[in-house]
Amino acid sequence: MKIGICFGLTSAVITTLGLMVGLASSTNSRLVVLGGILTIAIADAFSDSLGIHISEESENRHTKKEIWTSTLSTFFAKFVFACTFIAPVLFLELGPAIIASIAWGLLLLGILSYFIGENQEEPTWKVIAEHYIVAIAVIALTNFAGSWIGSAFGIA
Repeated sequence: MKIGICFGLTSAVITTLGLMVGLASSTNSRLVVLGGILTIAIADAFSDSLGIHISEESENRHTKKEIWTSTLSTFFAKFVFACTFIAPVLFLELGPAIIASIAWGLLLLGILSYFIGENQEEPTWKVIAEHYIVAIAVIALTNFAGSWIGSAFGIA
């Protein structure tokens, strides 16, 4: 279950923020961003949970129950955490919604990273910093890509 929750939460934050930032910077449309979140919550939750399922099966060292626990916990964590990004888009203008979503995603990732650092008996700031660097890189790259796509194809 720990594998599924950690993987699902991390994937939900990184993938959903990347998608949101890219779509927002390319289309500037709340409706498109909202549709993207819902799509990623469903499609990527199934994809990631199947990926975990196949990965666990391929190791040939887990019981069927362990495999299905990882599969289902990945699906539910990914789906639920991805869906938490819907609220800011529904209740705020798009710009503030993206900022609030980034803050929310980094908070979730920071809390998870803190507990991982504690569990591994490593300095928690190092674990948090490492994970934040990846998240911020994804946000920056998808913002750049979205802006380029929007201008190259005349979307926004």
